[in-house]
Amino acid sequence: MKIGCPKEIKPQEFRVGLTPAAAAEAVARGHQVLVETGAGLGAGFEDEDYTRAGAQIAPDAATVFAEADLVIKVKEPQAVERAMLRKGQILFTYLHLAPDEPQTRDLLKSGVTAIAYETVTDARGGLPLLAPMSEVAGRLAPQVGSWALQKANGGRGFLLGGVPGVRPANVVIIGGGVVGAAAARVAVGMGANVTVMDRSVPRLSYLDDVFMGRLTTQFASAAATAEAIRTADLVIGAVLIPGAAAPKLISREQLSTMPQGAVLVDVAIDQGGCFETSRATTHQDPIYDVDGIIHYCVANMPGAVARTSTQALGNVTMPHLLALADKGWRQAVTDDPYLRAGLSTHEGQLTSIPVGEALGIEAVTPEALLGL
Repeated sequence: MKIGCPKEIKPQEFRVGLTPAAAAEAVARGHQVLVETGAGLGAGFEDEDYTRAGAQIAPDAATVFAEADLVIKVKEPQAVERAMLRKGQILFTYLHLAPDEPQTRDLLKSGVTAIAYETVTDARGGLPLLAPMSEVAGRLAPQVGSWALQKANGGRGFLLGGVPGVRPANVVIIGGGVVGAAAARVAVGMGANVTVMDRSVPRLSYLDDVFMGRLTTQFASAAATAEAIRTADLVIGAVLIPGAAAPKLISREQLSTMPQGAVLVDVAIDQGGCFETSRATTHQDPIYDVDGIIHYCVANMPGAVARTSTQALGNVTMPHLLALADKGWRQAVTDDPYLRAGLSTHEGQLTSIPVGEALGIEAVTPEALLGL
């Protein structure tokens, strides 16, 4: 099979979908690998790194899309890329379709077989291809929140950890999963006063044990959330409903109850955001002000640390990539129910029920499509 990796074109996206190590593994199994020139530069990989791994260098993205049987990326294909996809081709990348009807309809129109990283599962019910990027985004969230809290950026002028005699910032993390736990780890380490909110009492118990009382856990009822944000200097939205649009946890009306200059960091923005006032931003222009509350809603946070992110993503995508290339998509997803959970579109048919419910598009399960 010919595997193609184009350069990412989303603004300020420096990651690359294929590492030289993964390229070498694919070539060793008898596959051809085609990488667009310069695709890995943002993550610190030169074209020569890929050629040494046995890959070929393509002059442009059009060549990659025209020749590849399997296209591997990081971010969802942009409109110009979607126009180059075709029936019979496999697309393996993050998609985040639920809040993105134009992308969903373009993928259906193209006929491409699209498999979404973010809905591939594992035997424990986790999301292994999302987890490393969630870890990165979670660890970044307190850092970017601390930056946004600086007065020059419109924030309250609080140092996250305070100093002796001056209280630390109050950090509220909504969601205690992978993102929330990673964010808590960094925020606690920076000396902030941290509260983690979640609707799973077992998860809260786990976090209480892990952090040994160094943070506060609270059940995330609507009333408790509304009360917590009243004194929050930084709120990190870290909720996820796999494959579906994120729920709106803070309304615009509630912004008036928060301290002026407080910061919202929406890590769920890829799934539409968990604050009513969230809209996607870029690393180039990451923040904006709504009613005196600073919003940080960068949709590809891990792209800021592209080297770390690319290597972490490559570690978890490589086995699935090789399975798709070795077996073809149909046999690969038939053999592996966890990879099958990532199947999102095939030849004009939507195969993600949560996306169908979010967008009002008829969908079937992957099992029904495959006759399993």
